[in-house]
Amino acid sequence: MLVAVVPAKNEAPFIARVLQNLLAVPVDLAIPVVNGSTDRTPEIVRRFNSPRVQPLFFPAPLGIDVPRAVGAAHALAAGATAVLFVDGDMAGNILGALRELARAVERGGVDLALTNCYPPAELAFASGLARLLLEVRLALNRELGLAGAIGTASPSHGPHAVSRRFLERVPLRELAVPPVALALAARQGLKIKVGACLAHRELGSPFRDATHARLVAETIIGDCLEALCVARGLPRRRELCGISYPGYHPQRNMHLLFPA
Repeated sequence: MLVAVVPAKNEAPFIARVLQNLLAVPVDLAIPVVNGSTDRTPEIVRRFNSPRVQPLFFPAPLGIDVPRAVGAAHALAAGATAVLFVDGDMAGNILGALRELARAVERGGVDLALTNCYPPAELAFASGLARLLLEVRLALNRELGLAGAIGTASPSHGPHAVSRRFLERVPLRELAVPPVALALAARQGLKIKVGACLAHRELGSPFRDATHARLVAETIIGDCLEALCVARGLPRRRELCGISYPGYHPQRNMHLLFPA
């Protein structure tokens, strides 16, 4: 049973296309996790004409990545054998990539199938915070012994798919900090591969603003630093060279749904 989990906050221009793509994969069930929306996203999802779309609604924002963990818990309870994660704004021409990711998990024995959104050449041309982000992602993957197989790919970026085995072995709350989930999966000896290659611009995600882009980058950098600590058996920290990278992490409300 292939289930899609779709985090969605204020995605009215995109959510219908995203759900149409998922039904065409095809998935057996799509779970939009609509949270903190002040636009027409809840209305569009409620009116979407398919019994395979079974949304969850939360009036308050859950925070970045937390909807993945919430949706994964519901997918697992529904009997999912594989879960496909696609953000509610990824309305690009990505149907082929989604099918490749699903195929890798359902037929290829992969436990975590990632999308590579940045070819190696991107690292040479990146600068500033973007370069640091890619370097930290690569450092984590090297620490996990995965750099040769997945490069800078990360569950923080792009659609990805996981097996039921992944969901049973990695604590669901850790899906809200994707690099940590990656580190724990590697420590469990789960099979991790790139299942699809898709340039970032092809995802169809809109550019929000510079502040949002900076905060997302800082969130992922901090997440990767936490994951490096987990991989090394150290207390989790989000600092590098005396600089802290909280990003959107303080706004993650997973404690409301996944008590420690």
